[in-house]
Amino acid sequence: MPSVPQNDGKPRIVVGISGASGVAYGIRLLEALKEVGAESHLVITKPGEMTIGYETRFGPKQVMAKADQAYRIDDIGAPIASGSFKTAAMVVAPCSVRTMSEIATGVTTNLLTRAADVTLKERRPLILLVRESPLHLGHLRTLTDLAEIGAVILPPVPAFYAEPKSISDLVDQMVGRMLDILGYTWPMRRWGEDLTKGRRRGKAGDDRNG
Repeated sequence: MPSVPQNDGKPRIVVGISGASGVAYGIRLLEALKEVGAESHLVITKPGEMTIGYETRFGPKQVMAKADQAYRIDDIGAPIASGSFKTAAMVVAPCSVRTMSEIATGVTTNLLTRAADVTLKERRPLILLVRESPLHLGHLRTLTDLAEIGAVILPPVPAFYAEPKSISDLVDQMVGRMLDILGYTWPMRRWGEDLTKGRRRGKAGDDRNG
């Protein structure tokens, strides 16, 4: 079992990166959690490590170094496998269909899905960035099951109203949405607050933006 650094009052957020496309979301989330003062605990599946190599300039070890604590996917004795280890929430970004299916059934085969199962049973927030399209009926039923048992389903849908200029802008907007759900304030473009197009003008009920 890896040693766990002494917690200094920072909330612990578990981050899982599975093998779906979109590992940039999980990587950027690790960086953002450090910026907001949270303690990150990371676990990456083997397909997730492969996808990191395909989609980014990083290697798995470089991504693990961004977390306060990282665990092997087969380390079922890790602290995050137990509900007695106090965490504030967990985010799986991205979340593959296999991973979401294991979490939905409770038949977990690795540390990531076990940690997610623990998060649900302890009634802690679990956010799943399910990355698949199109979805067949079995996928949709599984997502319904997950929502019914307490998971937050957050597909990485781009917010074009924020007028993104790069892939990084798209990733940051979604990371901001994750952090909103976790209760953190992080810089992002918000409809109706810092977007001119999102502000209503004229008299009440007079929508001049069409």
